[in-house]
This record gives sequence, structure tokens and C-alpha cells, in this order.
Amino acid sequence: METVYNGYISKHINRKMSEPMARLLAKTKVTPNQMTWAAFSIALLSFISFVLGHNIIAGLLVQLSSIVDGIDGSLARLKGMTSVFGSFLDSMLDRYADILIVLGLTLWSLSHETYSGIWLVGFLAIAGIICVSYTRARIDSEHRHLFDKGFKSLASRDIRLFLIMLGAVIGQAYFCLIVIAVLTNLVVFYRLIYIYRYLGQKDNRSKPGSQSSEDLQKHR
Repeated sequence: METVYNGYISKHINRKMSEPMARLLAKTKVTPNQMTWAAFSIALLSFISFVLGHNIIAGLLVQLSSIVDGIDGSLARLKGMTSVFGSFLDSMLDRYADILIVLGLTLWSLSHETYSGIWLVGFLAIAGIICVSYTRARIDSEHRHLFDKGFKSLASRDIRLFLIMLGAVIGQAYFCLIVIAVLTNLVVFYRLIYIYRYLGQKDNRSKPGSQSSEDLQKHR
């Protein structure tokens, strides 16, 4: 089974709450898939709160959804209920939740802020979060760990949702959307360039007849 990736916020904040909750739920009949749906439902409530103009409640619900989203995987491992379908369901609902949350933040900004280009920034933010997730999903499992460190990991879901929570609570949706849009799309293009160079170097080393500088020195 693939090792679970914990982003900075997940490791230092979310997991400190989701892990104890998972251990408690392991003693009940609650299933991992039910917790997956619970996390999505909280994200949906966040979207509704944004639409109704309750940005602080919406922001707190965003972070709560992020915390609850970590329970399903832990619960599955504790109960021995890990499954391919469960992982697929979690990934699919996470994408819908991400879109709903950013769309809600965009709609709140349109109703309460007077900046220009809000729809454009919202679109770029949604495109960025989808492409960040897509780059991780499409890279083969052998190289997926390369996205877990440094700048390549800065747009992980836990960080994105934490930033959205902060932006919503302080009432700065527009600037939050700009940060999300810039950060996610920069990470996507950086991953693309990094993988292109990394795989290119790897292919060159694996070509038959290719010799390293050390080998060339030995034959002189």
C-alpha cells in the first residue's frame, strides 16, 4: 500500500486531531467511507455558508472538513478496511469539495468585495487546485515521492484549505484566491519542469553504452 503523504499542516495540526478521533471511531460501527462522505458534507456546508454570507463560519468549516478528511484513511487502517474503491471515492469527493469551497469563496468575494477580475482569479484558483491534484495522480507511484518535498509540495491540499480558512475568517477572499491561484499554478509548472529534467537525466543514465565521467576516467 502506498505510504500516506502528510503535508505540513496535516502533520502538525490536522493529524493531532484526526488520529485520536479515528481511534475513538474504530470502536464503533462507523465506516471509512461514511467519514469520507462526512468530510464532503462539511465542505458542502462551507459552500452554503459562503453563499449565505457567513464567511467566518464557512472558513472554520473548511478547516473542519480538512481535519475530518484525514479520519477515513486512519480509520480504514485501524479497522483493516483499506480498499481501492475507498481511495478512489476519497479522491473523487475531495476534488468536488475543493471546487465547491473555492467557488463559494469566489461567490462571497463577488458579493462583499469590489475588486476587478474576481471570476478570473477564482477560475485560475480552481484550475490550479485541479491540476496540482492531477499531476500527483498521473505521475507513476515510483516517482510520486518526488512531489513530497520542497516547493513541489507547497500546494498540497492541507495547505490550500488552511490558507482558504485564513482568508475567509479575516474577510480577504480576493487576495486569498490570488495566493491560491498563483501558488498552485506555479507548483504545477515547477513539477512539470522538474519531472522533465529528472526523467531526462534518468533516461540518459539508463541508455545502453552510456558511461559516467568516472567510467571514462578509468578507461583513459
